[in-house]
Amino acid sequence: MKTFRFVLLLFLVLSISNTAWAQNQTVKGRVMDSKLKEPLMGVSILEIGTSNGTVTDLDGNFTLSVPKGVVLRISYVGYLVQEVPINGKTYLDIFLKEDTELLDEVVIVGYGAQKKATLSGSVTSVGGEKLAKTPVTNVSQGLAGRLPGVVAVSNTSEPGYDGATITVRGVNTFGKADPLVVVDGVPGRSLERIDPSTIETMSVLKDASAAIYGAQAANGVILITTKRGKAGKPRVGFTYNYGIAAPTVIPEMTNTVEYATLMNEIDKYAGNKGRYTVDDLRLYADGSDPWGHPDTDWFNETLKSWSPQTYANATIDGGTENVKYFVSVSAKGQDAFYRHSGSNYHQYDLKMNLDMKINKYVDTYVNVTGRMEDRKYPTRSAENIFRMLMRSKPNSPAYWPDGRPGPDIEFGDNPVVICTNQTGYERDKRYVLNGDFGVNIKVPYVEGLTLKATASLDKTFRFRKIWQKPWYLYSWDGTSMDENGQPLLVEGKKGFSDPRLTESMEDNLGVLLSGIASYSHTFAQDHDVNILAGVERITDKGDSFEAYRRYFLSAAIDQLFAGGQDEMNNTGTGYEEARLNYFGRVNYAYKSKYLVEFVWRYQGSYIFDRSNKFGFFPGISLGYVISEEDFFKKKLPFISFAKVRASWGQTGNDLIDPYQYLASYTFNDLMYLTNNGATMNQALKEGVAPNQNVTWETATQKNIGFDLQFLNGDLAFTIDYFYNKRSDILWKRNASVPSTSGLVLPDENLGKVQNQGVDFNIDYRRNFKDFRLGINLNGVYAKNKILFWDEAPGTPEWQKSTGKPIDSGLYYEAIGIFKDQAAVDAYPHWAGARPGDIIFKDVNGDDVIDGNDRVRNDKSRTPRFTGGLNVDLGYKDFDLSFLLQGAMGGVFYQTTESGDFANFLKSFYDNRWTEENPDADSPRTYNRSNEYFINQQNTFWLHKTDYIRLKNIELGYTVPSIWSKKIGVEHLRIYINAYNLLTFSPDMKDYDPENTSGSGYNYPLNKVINFGVNLTF
Repeated sequence: MKTFRFVLLLFLVLSISNTAWAQNQTVKGRVMDSKLKEPLMGVSILEIGTSNGTVTDLDGNFTLSVPKGVVLRISYVGYLVQEVPINGKTYLDIFLKEDTELLDEVVIVGYGAQKKATLSGSVTSVGGEKLAKTPVTNVSQGLAGRLPGVVAVSNTSEPGYDGATITVRGVNTFGKADPLVVVDGVPGRSLERIDPSTIETMSVLKDASAAIYGAQAANGVILITTKRGKAGKPRVGFTYNYGIAAPTVIPEMTNTVEYATLMNEIDKYAGNKGRYTVDDLRLYADGSDPWGHPDTDWFNETLKSWSPQTYANATIDGGTENVKYFVSVSAKGQDAFYRHSGSNYHQYDLKMNLDMKINKYVDTYVNVTGRMEDRKYPTRSAENIFRMLMRSKPNSPAYWPDGRPGPDIEFGDNPVVICTNQTGYERDKRYVLNGDFGVNIKVPYVEGLTLKATASLDKTFRFRKIWQKPWYLYSWDGTSMDENGQPLLVEGKKGFSDPRLTESMEDNLGVLLSGIASYSHTFAQDHDVNILAGVERITDKGDSFEAYRRYFLSAAIDQLFAGGQDEMNNTGTGYEEARLNYFGRVNYAYKSKYLVEFVWRYQGSYIFDRSNKFGFFPGISLGYVISEEDFFKKKLPFISFAKVRASWGQTGNDLIDPYQYLASYTFNDLMYLTNNGATMNQALKEGVAPNQNVTWETATQKNIGFDLQFLNGDLAFTIDYFYNKRSDILWKRNASVPSTSGLVLPDENLGKVQNQGVDFNIDYRRNFKDFRLGINLNGVYAKNKILFWDEAPGTPEWQKSTGKPIDSGLYYEAIGIFKDQAAVDAYPHWAGARPGDIIFKDVNGDDVIDGNDRVRNDKSRTPRFTGGLNVDLGYKDFDLSFLLQGAMGGVFYQTTESGDFANFLKSFYDNRWTEENPDADSPRTYNRSNEYFINQQNTFWLHKTDYIRLKNIELGYTVPSIWSKKIGVEHLRIYINAYNLLTFSPDMKDYDPENTSGSGYNYPLNKVINFGVNLTF
């Protein structure tokens, strides 16, 4: 009986299934652009009300099994959504129309999004797919040349510390100029460490539109939104990159013969006998005596030719109209340039975004981001390692011929050793958890009114461990031999006499709570009104702890318990921060032609005294879409869109040390005795004098801009003029108050700076059947000058920094090289000048060269102009893109410690003055800073940093779907790309033009060649 029931039940199930299957039908079709009549790849085809769907292939074709009588929803970015009923058809030709309001017309702004056509502020944006093309482990390094108005200078590519210095429209302050970074609505999150595969868009608020972020917005605001799921069947994507990196520029140093020649010249100029004989020079040149006369290329001995880096990412997204999800996991790794490297960086990311529609009035979202950053370094810093590389002399061995490491320069510093783990290690692990939760409520019966509540939590843990242990190097006195007749090397213990361990931990928590009400409505068809108001509370707190021990019995155990009891130490700190913000925005548009926006923020900060704790920051912008006027359409029909914008606003900058309004006390190094000398007490000392009036910097920003489109929108042009005046900049009166007063002065809000310039963007996009073309040219010119700060009284006008750019230097003007003694006698000169020295200009005409002849330069390290040319090409299944990026108007002061103390640059050797070469371009050989033309800053060593570089280039091939589907892959693309591949800089030969150390004492920038693959299932 049971068997019969089972068979009957199985029969009924199969019958129902067969009936249902019989009701399904297979629908095929093709989706094309209605204007160009070209196929569209990746279009979403979804059975309405279900998760049953697919996407079109490279040729626009799709196949889907659906029940009879259903309606398909056809959607694609930049096109109007279509709903197509089946009505018994088995093949559909679908033509999508462009949505001019969606196609590159929606930008992210503070606490929302706006149509670009009706935007009155100055906002620029870039898609995440552009940023993902750059093969770098740090997103900030991929911004240069992609966003008009954004200046990104890459100072180093050291793994884990390779963030670019980013400013928006140049530098406007003496202090910190970092823009505020907002990720998914939460300020203060990391731009550098975000996974590029999760970025949907990046927008930059450059003018008064940033006022909605108040006292943190004076340096501009960068807004990042991450990807979210789209309705449809699950889509699985996978990306893998393998790259090899090398320094962009390595300075060429003199070899042993050249260095010895220069040292003999130094001896000659000092009236001494040359320290190297003709036989020495011969032995250095022929390499026949590697023990006694080595010739070492220290950079080659210390650095590898190429270093690997990897990146892997997997994503899955999909869902229904009610529940959508996006999940991403990734891993990246980067090795350092050193041989036997003790440095590397690894990062692991998890990103989950979930959107849920509860009912027609309520929807929610949950975002979770987890990240682990794992940094490993030797105990010597990169700055120290590269300083030793520049100082290492070619006649000193990196390794002796028997393979043992050679002697140190000082303090045990042999570059080939201190870049490894032989000296110990530094481990820095950081764990980051970001969580967001939000609820959106559409208020019933009040159309256009929405309430939103959000809560965000940012948790960060950091564990740092520094293990320092002795290491061993080998020296030879040049004569002693062992019993085998080989040079007798002496082993020397270097570094610390015993192992030492320092461990520290940090625990930080940030919480954001906000409530926002927004109202949007169109009155009488022509009047569009959008109102937003919100309140936000941000708190941060954290604790740190550090412990130290030494006198370990052995270097085999690197744990605190194994340390000795003597001289052990520990310390700890804590902090709390809080901000309370009220903000809002009002937009009004009449016929989408006359535009008005008002934004504001009333902000309270923990940094300031009660009397200055709150401030109000307003911003207003106006727009006029003149192309909507009938007279414009008739007179200028070739311009399809034209808009004029103007804005004014005030923002603040509170990136200063907190609690300056309070008297502060710190422990000093002095101890005093109590209890008849039995107890030692640490003494307190008063810190800086308090300033109760300290407040934030205030930036008054003005902007006027024009947006134009031609050729039915294929060609777009935007240009903005901006004028920023920063006041109340914190600075000390150290120049006018002499140091002999003994006062430790507080910061005062006394500084004023002006910054003005132009940024622009030109964009052209067009498809020609099988050929695709996109060209973008953008740039920014910004020039600042100091309007007021504390300056020493009596300073000559030509030496004053007021009226000059921030960080402009004071230099003697170099006007040539003294060819011979007659030239020295014929012109005023520095006391003791001789042939081969640099000629300083007698600026004040008193026939004396002294400090009054120094002149304030009109340029600084910050370039005046930066820009980029982006080109995207495509032909059928092939695509090619490249970015040319450059900068002009910056200067770089080059100096080395060459002589007895360090090696010389090869370029100096080739161009120096000698008696045999009196018409040389460079001065005579010098010994470190002994000569006046080295120890007195002068323009001879000032180089222009103008450059153009091939910042990024990528060639890709998309495998036709008819082939890829045979292996179960919906989309398959392979590519090769490169970063910083070529650089042209007329005046910078020995260093990269973005280098910040005039002596070469920093980890160099990298160039990368990368291979990758994208898969979609």
